[in-house]
Amino acid sequence: MFRQSGVQSTVPSTPGLTPQRLALLQSMPIFGALNATSIAFIESHCRCLELEAGQVIFYEGDPASSLFVLEQGTAEVMKQCGPDLRRLRWLHDGDCFGEMAIVDMNPRGATVRTTTPCKALEIPTEALYGLYELDLEQFTLIQMNMLREVSRRLRYLIEKLADSQPEMLEKATKV
Repeated sequence: MFRQSGVQSTVPSTPGLTPQRLALLQSMPIFGALNATSIAFIESHCRCLELEAGQVIFYEGDPASSLFVLEQGTAEVMKQCGPDLRRLRWLHDGDCFGEMAIVDMNPRGATVRTTTPCKALEIPTEALYGLYELDLEQFTLIQMNMLREVSRRLRYLIEKLADSQPEMLEKATKV
C-alpha cells in the first residue's frame, strides 16, 4: 500500500507476463541471470502500480514488506536532513528501490516520490521467500543482484564523499 499526502490508496492491477514484459524484466539488473520460470514466479506475486507525478510510494520510516522495480518513469529518493528534505538520487526505468529495508530488516531509510507518471512493480517479501522454497539457486542470484546494487550505491557515495568531504570520510571509516 502506498500513500499520497497521507492518504492511503491501492491500485488494483494484476500483472501479466507477456513476452515483452519478460524481456523487459530480464533486462533489469535485479533480475540479471534469473531464468524465465523464476521471473514468472516472482512477477505472479507482484502488484503493478500506475502512479501519477508527485505521488509518494513510501515514506522514510515506514515499515518495509516489499521492494520495487521502476518499469517506466522517473522518481526521486529523498532523505530528511534536519528540517530539510534532500534528494539523494534519481530513479529511472529499470532501477530497483526499497531493497535496503528488505536486506537489513529496518524501516524505510528514505522517501520515494514520483516526478513523472510511473509504472512500477511491487515485489512482496513473500515472493522472495517463495522463490527460496522453489529454487534456492535462483533465490541466491536475486539476493546477489540486490547486494550488488546496494554495493554500487555505497561505492558511489564513498567516492562522492571522498571528493567533497575527505575529513568526513576519514571519520566515517573509523566506526
